[in-house]
Amino acid sequence: MPDIHVSAAVIVDDEGRVLVVRKEGTTTFMQPGGKPEPGESPAQTLIRELHEELGLLLEERDLRPLGTFASAAANEPGHRVVAEAFATSVDPEAVTVQAELAELRWITREDMPTLALAPLSTEHLLPIAWPALAQD
Repeated sequence: MPDIHVSAAVIVDDEGRVLVVRKEGTTTFMQPGGKPEPGESPAQTLIRELHEELGLLLEERDLRPLGTFASAAANEPGHRVVAEAFATSVDPEAVTVQAELAELRWITREDMPTLALAPLSTEHLLPIAWPALAQD
């Protein structure tokens, strides 16, 4: 199974909600982020992607490394996504849909059953934001 390398953000607001996004032409929500450009570190990739997709201006010191996680890719059948994940907090008012995004949502744990979520989100990243999920 071919790997797709990305950087992904677990963004939590002051109310404990987590930001998920849906790209144009897809039905699955996932953590924001994207693929690296040549020579970029994972943190640099994420900073660029969050600026392009959400209008956020972050620096490396704003990101807390969470580790590397792998799951089946949500939008590329037969592929596996390998994500370098980072956590950060932002003001929800500072986030706007841009670039190839169709939609963003700030979700709670209770919203999960009502949304199509990427395997990487459900298996790894949302349990980091809401540790009780890892024990369910």
